[in-house]
Amino acid sequence: MTNTPEVRGSVWGRFRFGVIGALLGAPPPRGELQAAIRALAAKTWKHPVTGCDVRFSAVTIERWYYRARGQQDDPVGGLRRAVRKDCGQVSLPAALAERLRRQYHEHPHWTYQLHYDNLAALLEAEPALGPLRSYATVRRYLQAHGLVRQPRLQPRRAGEVRAAERRQQREVRSFEMEYVGSLWHLDFHHGSLKVLGPRGQWQHPLALAILDDHSRLCCHAQWYLSETAADLVHGLSQAIQKRGLPRALMTDNGAAMVADEVVQGLLRLGIVHERTLPYSPYQNGKQESFWGNVEGRLLAMLEGHPELTLAFLNEATAWPGSRSSTTGPCTANCPALPSNASPRQPTCFAPAPAATPSARRFAFRPKDGSGTAMAPSPSKACASRSRHASATSATSWSAMPAGI
Repeated sequence: MTNTPEVRGSVWGRFRFGVIGALLGAPPPRGELQAAIRALAAKTWKHPVTGCDVRFSAVTIERWYYRARGQQDDPVGGLRRAVRKDCGQVSLPAALAERLRRQYHEHPHWTYQLHYDNLAALLEAEPALGPLRSYATVRRYLQAHGLVRQPRLQPRRAGEVRAAERRQQREVRSFEMEYVGSLWHLDFHHGSLKVLGPRGQWQHPLALAILDDHSRLCCHAQWYLSETAADLVHGLSQAIQKRGLPRALMTDNGAAMVADEVVQGLLRLGIVHERTLPYSPYQNGKQESFWGNVEGRLLAMLEGHPELTLAFLNEATAWPGSRSSTTGPCTANCPALPSNASPRQPTCFAPAPAATPSARRFAFRPKDGSGTAMAPSPSKACASRSRHASATSATSWSAMPAGI
């Protein structure tokens, strides 16, 4: 329903007629009208606009009754709320309105009150522009013409400027894949709390999370002390071991995401690598929403911990078992992608037939000139195990839902 003054007036007319309609259709006997009106005033009614419980005084109901009696041809029309003739019109002189618009375009981040204060100072210096209208009038004028407050712009790079212009020119829509496993989201997040590192230094940990687009299930999440390609492969490999191969993976353009071993490994496994546009985190909005829950509902409970370590952080945030998201459908009821299905999204392809357990194991390892995966040397293997020892000593988030 269109929320206009005319529509609201008609709604009130029908509601008022419903309150006093019984008095008009079946008038009470002589001398019992006031008792009937008091009985209506004792009842609780549903507000026609807000839907809340409301009661009306006997005087108000009596006024409605006699107004409807005076309109024999159209009692509902007589009970409508009157609409002001100047409804929707803002009385600002043309010269003053022009100065106000110019002031807004020069300072779009100002508040309504600040615009009003500067307008008052301008009229003191130039009384010829006309009298000063009320603050409510100035605010209504700005809102009616779409002159709302804009966030203060920080110094931005050229890529950020281009991204902002692109977002203004194109429509942004939400989406959801049709099947589980059609698309995973991967992202790193810098935690707000510090952990005590192995060398006794305080460091900000980074969380790596992989979410399924359709079910919002967190396939794997884990805290690290760095954001390298090795950390990404370590977490992604665990997610693949738990949940199988996805059709596509969406990431941003971070250094770890565009590393050659990551790109080539996804290609060998038949996973389509989708990247967001530069400086466009809203394209990975499901992941960004997940980080809000991590900060607001997980890390907030660990504030004040005297010696927070990476191992304890992983243990404290462990989520045993398989749970579905509170904001998405249950995993058990989510349709799995059949082998002969033809997804609607053109960027979702089936994993490569060669994606055997052995192929998954060596997919992200660099290869020699002949195309054979090189096994890591014993020293590098020990270093890799040492790097992830503190991260994997505790149970990782095996199946944390995005809604937490």
